[in-house]
Amino acid sequence: MHRSRLHVVLIDSPPESADAALDFWSAALGQQPTPEEGTPFSVIARLEGGQIVAHQRLGEGEPRIHLDLESDDTAAEVARLENLGATRMSEYDGCIQLQDPSGLVFCVVPVQSADFDEHATTWP
Repeated sequence: MHRSRLHVVLIDSPPESADAALDFWSAALGQQPTPEEGTPFSVIARLEGGQIVAHQRLGEGEPRIHLDLESDDTAAEVARLENLGATRMSEYDGCIQLQDPSGLVFCVVPVQSADFDEHATTWP
C-alpha cells in the first residue's frame, strides 16, 4: 500500500512573462506571494485542504498550469497512474513528470508537506 494526494497547483511561466504572471495571479487571488529562496517557486495561496497554489518560473517552455501529486512511494504512484492511462515523460531529482491521456502535464513528487498524513489517500 502507498499514499498520495494533490499537493500543489503550479502556474508555470516562461522567463519573459514570469514576473507579470506572478503579479497577476497574486492580485487575482488577493494574496501576497512568498518566494521560496533559492528555487523558482513562489507560494501564492494556501488552500483549506492543505494544498497550495504556487508560481514556477520556467527556464524555457510554454505557459501552463500543472498539478503535483505527492506520494510516500513515487514508484507505486507512477505505476498506479500509468495503469490509469498516464504516460511517463521524464524524471528529475526524484520527481517524475507524466502526461494524462489528454496530454496535460503533471508530476509525482516525494512527500513535501508537513500535513501529508492528514490529507493523503491510501491506495491498495
